[in-house]
Amino acid sequence: MSNGARVGAAIPTSSQQVADGLRSVGYLPSESTALVSYLATKLGKPVLVEGPAGVGKTELAKALARYLDRELIRLQCYEGLDEAKALYEWNYRKQLLRIQAEASDAGWEAVQQDIFGEEFLLARPLMSAIASEQPVVLLIDEIDKTDQEFEAMLLEVLSDFQISIPELGKVSSTTRPVVLLTSNNSRELTEALKRRCLYLWLDYPALEHELEIVKLHAPDLPETVAQRLVEVIGMVRELDLKKPPSIAESIDWARALLLLGANDIDTQTFNETMSVIVKHRTDMDIVAERVGLKLAREAEPADAQPA
Repeated sequence: MSNGARVGAAIPTSSQQVADGLRSVGYLPSESTALVSYLATKLGKPVLVEGPAGVGKTELAKALARYLDRELIRLQCYEGLDEAKALYEWNYRKQLLRIQAEASDAGWEAVQQDIFGEEFLLARPLMSAIASEQPVVLLIDEIDKTDQEFEAMLLEVLSDFQISIPELGKVSSTTRPVVLLTSNNSRELTEALKRRCLYLWLDYPALEHELEIVKLHAPDLPETVAQRLVEVIGMVRELDLKKPPSIAESIDWARALLLLGANDIDTQTFNETMSVIVKHRTDMDIVAERVGLKLAREAEPADAQPA
């Protein structure tokens, strides 16, 4: 372990220790985030992290892996994901080659026992996490993109940390992974899944918290510009947009302003750099009209503004 700030494989002893550890790897957690993360490591229960896109759900899993000095195993969910891509599948080509190589007088029973061994098994993310000899952080990202059948398949993994393989039997975890499931809340998840998880809701941070995040990732940005940035981001998020700016886009905007040497966010600077935080054409029109004009009015001399 190269980073002295990390705890390594040790289990943290308090939520404050988790908060300090996450900060040391560049993630600024709220009190509830630190507490639920601590409980997950102590109780061995998965955490369901819900909230809007771009509030740091996936980054939390990455930060926990860095802090705990564990490998991060990620299963990116999508519509139509099945257990062959999530759990395991057999290496059919290798099995076929073995069958062809067997003597022609070999019985099927002998061949069957031979080709359904571990050497013919292709482990996918869930099985890799369960079978790992070292404790890992397992991220099941955007679980709400799958269907209820996939959720049902997950229940054995989340409850008992084991996988049943008909040809081999049960594969049980010898080291308990820290499991995070993220959801953008695009559909309601089943009660059976929720019962097995601790719950954490992440929302867009308060202004002071986001200012701290921006200053952490763009420390050379002038204080007044950073303060103005989070105020403008807050105004943009209040609008009815297809995609409000994420925390990552706040950081990107801060770095862009720093690169451009901006000393303020005036109307011209805002219009020139708006595409860093607004990613839909219709949203750009709304933001330019509502926020851009507001910045322009604020820049007018007091005696030039209508009474």
